[in-house]
Amino acid sequence: MSTLRWTYRDSLTMAGRNMSHVVRAPEELILYFSLPIMFVLVFGYVFGSGMAAGADAYREFLLPGVFVMTMLYGLGATATSVANDVNRGVVDRFRSMPVARSALVTGRSIADLLRAVLEMATLVVCGLLVGWQWNNGWADALLAIGLILLLRVAITWMGIFLGLVVPNQDAVGLIVFPAAFPLSALSNVFVSPDQMPHWLGVVSSWNPLSSTVAAARELFGNPGLAPPSTDPSWVASHPVLLAVLWPAVLIGVFAPLAVRRYRSLGR
Repeated sequence: MSTLRWTYRDSLTMAGRNMSHVVRAPEELILYFSLPIMFVLVFGYVFGSGMAAGADAYREFLLPGVFVMTMLYGLGATATSVANDVNRGVVDRFRSMPVARSALVTGRSIADLLRAVLEMATLVVCGLLVGWQWNNGWADALLAIGLILLLRVAITWMGIFLGLVVPNQDAVGLIVFPAAFPLSALSNVFVSPDQMPHWLGVVSSWNPLSSTVAAARELFGNPGLAPPSTDPSWVASHPVLLAVLWPAVLIGVFAPLAVRRYRSLGR
């Protein structure tokens, strides 16, 4: 029990260290939020005005996807911070101190979850300001937010692993953004899979982002432009379950890889 308390205490200390960097650099949050806000304005107001169902319906459809897409682009922030710590020798310094060995990576995951909660609160407020709202009760809305944050936890572990393996923080952007854009484009963030060519709709349906977006739309009560699904597959019928399974699989893969890579540093 003393070891667990020691690890817990050190993890919270590392989380506080990471959060203090956010407080000292608020411009990073402003830049980070500019992309999803731009998507809301461009797709919701400019392109949405050309939709047959109208801009309001498209914004209702779009906002849950923007929430999830914002969590995806947090991958870059996590990987950059971890890579920066590795290259500046911060990781080696902490490894030489009487600090729990897992505290650096668990502290990062805790800090990123707290940051994601702040981001979600800001995005929900922005959504309400542009006319979005949830149409189901508070319980379903909170469950939808919980599923989005669960995906963010999985993405955090992916970012930690990436930050530990890239040669430097400059390489993160060369990897993350070329990968994140097609991942979000080949999903149901902007268009329902039912409105895509069949093969592309299948790819979109199996995209981990699509499961969380579909579950969030269902729980928020935001069908928007999505027509009644004609896909009888198990994937289309169980979005909430898949929104739990996909993050669990990603965490099960990348958390052990990140811990193993962290333990091998400096050997």
